[in-house]
Amino acid sequence: MQKIKTVTIGILALAALGIMAQPAAAGDDHGDFMVRGLVTGVLPETDAAVYAGGRRIPGAGAEVSDEIIPAATLTYFFTDNLAVELFCCFAKHDVNATGSIAALGEIADTWIFPPALTAQYHFNPGGKFQPYAGVGLQYIAFFDEGKGSNLLGASSVDIDDALGFTLQLGMDYSLGNGWFLNADVKKTWIDTDVKWTGTGISGDVDLDPWIVSAGVGYRFNLSDVLGGL
Repeated sequence: MQKIKTVTIGILALAALGIMAQPAAAGDDHGDFMVRGLVTGVLPETDAAVYAGGRRIPGAGAEVSDEIIPAATLTYFFTDNLAVELFCCFAKHDVNATGSIAALGEIADTWIFPPALTAQYHFNPGGKFQPYAGVGLQYIAFFDEGKGSNLLGASSVDIDDALGFTLQLGMDYSLGNGWFLNADVKKTWIDTDVKWTGTGISGDVDLDPWIVSAGVGYRFNLSDVLGGL
């Protein structure tokens, strides 16, 4: 998974360098490609059930931490109205016990790679304010899972990768010459299973995160950039 992380960051960095190398005239408010750099809040709405020996522990739950992270999107426009967007980032979250097991404190931590792919409809193309709506899927890969404070006495923690349904609302504000300000909100419904190896304890966790972003975008014609490489 570390290799995937390194390769992904490398691709995004090369894409950014390629864009920056283009003359300012390459920017196009009606171009077919947009890259955004974002500050993103990943805000899970956690609902968890915890089991011991296959039986639910009454009142036991878990909560996944909120995190603020850097992120990026790549958007391809088929027309001024229709587009597809790939959202990409990495984040590290803590998992804390709640309810009747709250005294256990941090019971896990994990890195996540949560790309989201959405199909979008963009309103008011050519205007200053350009709202859009999207629908799609988000995949969350969990890696480098940790045991937290490990009061459970687990030998390891295993969190299953998951796929969920995503809705999106956002807005671009044109600054001219292909530059935009962006604000975006995504809501994903997704659940996963967690196992604390060697303890007989497991969890069924609905993550259902809000993903709230703001940043800057640059729109251009992909053929202009590829032609300049």
